[in-house]
Amino acid sequence: MRARVIYNPTSGKELLKRHLPDILMILEEAGYEASAYATTPEPNSAETEARRAAIDGFDLVVAAGGDGTINQVINGIAPLEKRPRVGIIPGGTTNDYARALKIPRNDVLEAARVMLKKQTLKIDVGQADDHYFINIGAGGYLTELTYEVPSQLKSIFGYLAYIVKGAEMLPRVKPINMRLEYDDGVYEGEASMFFVGLTNSVGGFETIVPDAQLDDGKFSLIIVKTANLVEILRLIVKLLNGGKHVNDAGIIYTKTSELNVAPMDEDVRLMMNLDGEYGGDAPMRFKALPQHIEFYVNLDEMSEDSYAGDNEMKEVSDAFVKEMEVLTQEDLNEDGKIS
Repeated sequence: MRARVIYNPTSGKELLKRHLPDILMILEEAGYEASAYATTPEPNSAETEARRAAIDGFDLVVAAGGDGTINQVINGIAPLEKRPRVGIIPGGTTNDYARALKIPRNDVLEAARVMLKKQTLKIDVGQADDHYFINIGAGGYLTELTYEVPSQLKSIFGYLAYIVKGAEMLPRVKPINMRLEYDDGVYEGEASMFFVGLTNSVGGFETIVPDAQLDDGKFSLIIVKTANLVEILRLIVKLLNGGKHVNDAGIIYTKTSELNVAPMDEDVRLMMNLDGEYGGDAPMRFKALPQHIEFYVNLDEMSEDSYAGDNEMKEVSDAFVKEMEVLTQEDLNEDGKIS
């Protein structure tokens, strides 16, 4: 069996590059003849190499880097009829997909050793027109936070970057008239955002989609109908308090295998976010591809709820809520408008 490691040499403070010989040795121990490819500044270099390796008959492609590297690898192999297994060695900021699969996020060698356990799972993949994603697809003003956090800032400050930018952007949130057609109905009206999720980990938080399943062929669809800042802050607090936002009247929360999205106003641009990166403009059709790719996972840990014991995320949650409370007291009128 052959394995190809596709790694970002600048990711994770260059830890992946430093530990590459050890990673290759672990894969050899797992029964693979292993080799490596370093991504380049050229657009979609990881995607191109993943497709080449799959067509060349490699049995395993290991995505070593941040969520962007993983997304590119998936886009390289998802359209193919014969797809290799995928392993993940996280080296980014949020590492949402590694978190969902319970792969160690702070030790690249421990992440590689997950593949020694030979535990795999066939997992759903999302398709948005001609693009593929493995975690979320989203649209609306609330999703633009991801674009506005500079990559260098994310690397240095991690989740803190999102907190600072989130506190700055929330007052600017406004609704967009959308038409969202899903399995059980149609929503036409104002919304500050929607998203379809495939895992329970979004932006490092595991309570946004509390009941997500990786292999049921369904997206978890959330539509945030309100753009009132006070109401959004209330939803955030509910989210951080055990995922109680899903029962709120300001939210539509359902499961769907497909979603068609379009803006209702011709002069409004509705940008799509796929796994944290810009993925084109609506109208767009989302489709869940059931059990499309086989991943190495840490099955022994996947049933555990890691949010409650994640002190790093607890600190981030508390800091975000405090920042929002200050913003609410200083900058808002009673109707939720900026004063």
